[in-house]
Amino acid sequence: MTNEALVAEAWRAREFAQASYSKFSVGAALLTKNGNIFWGANVESSSYGLSVCAERIALFSALTAGHTTFERLAVAAETPLQIFPCGACLQLLSDYAGDITILLSKSSSEIMIKSLRELLPYPFGNRHFDSNS
Repeated sequence: MTNEALVAEAWRAREFAQASYSKFSVGAALLTKNGNIFWGANVESSSYGLSVCAERIALFSALTAGHTTFERLAVAAETPLQIFPCGACLQLLSDYAGDITILLSKSSSEIMIKSLRELLPYPFGNRHFDSNS
C-alpha cells in the first residue's frame, strides 16, 4: 500500500470522529505487517479526560483483533498547523509498534513522514524495568 493510499484511509476514518466539543476531527489508519488496516477516529466526552485519540483507537482495535506487528500509521486532521500525535499516543505506539513510520496529513494533499523515534527520541519502556540496565 502506498503512503498516499494509507493517508486516504485516515481521511476516511476521520469522517467517524465524535468531536462535538473541540470540533477537531482526527482520523487514523494503522497498517499491519500482513496488510490489514485498522481505522481510528477521536471520540470525545463531556468529561474531557475520558476522550480518546484516533491513534489509540486504531492501535487498540488492531491489538484486540490479535495483530501485534505494524508497518505504518497515517494521521489526518484539517488544520493550518502540522498535526502530531500527543504524548500518550506516542508512548503507546512506542510500547506496541516500535519505531513505526508515521504519516502526518494536515490536508488531503500534504504528507509529512516521520519515524516514531523522531517524534519520541527518548521513550520510556520495558527496558527501564530491567534492573541490569
